[in-house]
Amino acid sequence: MHLQRLWWSGLMAAVLVGLVGVTAVAAAGEQFLPVLGVREGAFRSVGIPLTNGFIDYVTLLNERDGGINGVPLVWEECDTVYDVPRGVECYERLKAKGATGAAAVVPLGTPLTYALLERATQDQIPLLSPGFGRSDASDGRVFPYVFNPPLNFWSQNTAKIRFIGQRVGGMEQLKGLKIAHVYLDNDYGRETLPILDAQAAQYGLAVQHLAVQPPGLDQKATWLRVKVAQPDWVILRSTSVVMTTTALK
Repeated sequence: MHLQRLWWSGLMAAVLVGLVGVTAVAAAGEQFLPVLGVREGAFRSVGIPLTNGFIDYVTLLNERDGGINGVPLVWEECDTVYDVPRGVECYERLKAKGATGAAAVVPLGTPLTYALLERATQDQIPLLSPGFGRSDASDGRVFPYVFNPPLNFWSQNTAKIRFIGQRVGGMEQLKGLKIAHVYLDNDYGRETLPILDAQAAQYGLAVQHLAVQPPGLDQKATWLRVKVAQPDWVILRSTSVVMTTTALK
């Protein structure tokens, strides 16, 4: 969890300084940042350290540097419980706060990122989804208000396939292998379905997609299907302690 917070804080350093710094000139003494956190619910094991890391970093900027370019940062937290309707409500309630409105929004979750894409674009508020969210939003020509550096779920999936290729002696050895893809059945889990299918066709892999309903407690039938299929590899696309620990058991 400590490493996760360090990664999150370091990434927010580059993104926030770049985006909030642009609007600092127009600020009336301060810049407002909504904190769409996750502290309750099945995904709190992931959400709590990320929420804390975000607040810790903004606090550090204020105490060490006086904010960004001399402009202090203020924030208000709203617990989304990793629930899309509640997250949208939090966004709508906080987006206009502060002297100039929200400088940027971090949804802390792929489903909420999907739900806010059109709203944030219409409101012209930068939507930050570093390492998560909608992968094709990396194309800023199409999504000018969405930022997901330094990677996305498609590039993460490519790293997994390359890892398997290395373990079997080269990418040409992937042909004929069977992969079971066990994934959380929401926008997060489904995000890599198209890229995985494309890579399966490219390398001659056989991929079986096995969905697990959120939050991921009931997986018995899924792993029975894995046992029957006898795949060479299993890609587990899970999140939170609930689904991950259940799968590992």
